[in-house]
Amino acid sequence: MINDIKADAEERMAKSVDVLGVNFNKIRTGRAHPTLLDGIMVSYYGSPTPLAQVANVSILDARTLSISPWEKNLVPDIEKAIMKSDLGLNPSTTGDLIRIPMPPLTEETRKGYIKQAKSEAEAGRVSIRNIRRDAIATLKDLLKEKEISEDDERRAQDDIQKITDKYIANVDKALAGKEADLMEI
Repeated sequence: MINDIKADAEERMAKSVDVLGVNFNKIRTGRAHPTLLDGIMVSYYGSPTPLAQVANVSILDARTLSISPWEKNLVPDIEKAIMKSDLGLNPSTTGDLIRIPMPPLTEETRKGYIKQAKSEAEAGRVSIRNIRRDAIATLKDLLKEKEISEDDERRAQDDIQKITDKYIANVDKALAGKEADLMEI
């Protein structure tokens, strides 16, 4: 029973770290990376569809992405979706190929992106702490119901705290990596 609570908490914390990684991928660095466009939805026959499902996104060089739509008539819709996104990208089209040059980051935009990365990391930490709080509340309920002893509850709380510390360290490590990426020129 206690092991189930710990396993559930660890699984949920791992998911929080995974979500943080996805959120970090949305923060643009100076380099071209296909995951940058993951959140973009394109109108495909009237229904919003992820860009990766209607086109091939690849890297031309370190600062340029290329998009080749499966259907030629999607080119204007894809361009429009990229322009509407808040990524600050300006696509250029040549026939049925869309090129997206990555503008160089200024010092000011780098600092803004670092601030955004720090707020995403803090949201990840809060999420992990909320999971810890839920797990400890479940343990206290079991103690009230007299299903576990006080010693078992104390040991389980310590284990949950160790798991929490491990995942918060993962968040801090991911943030440090993202900051290093953003500050790289």
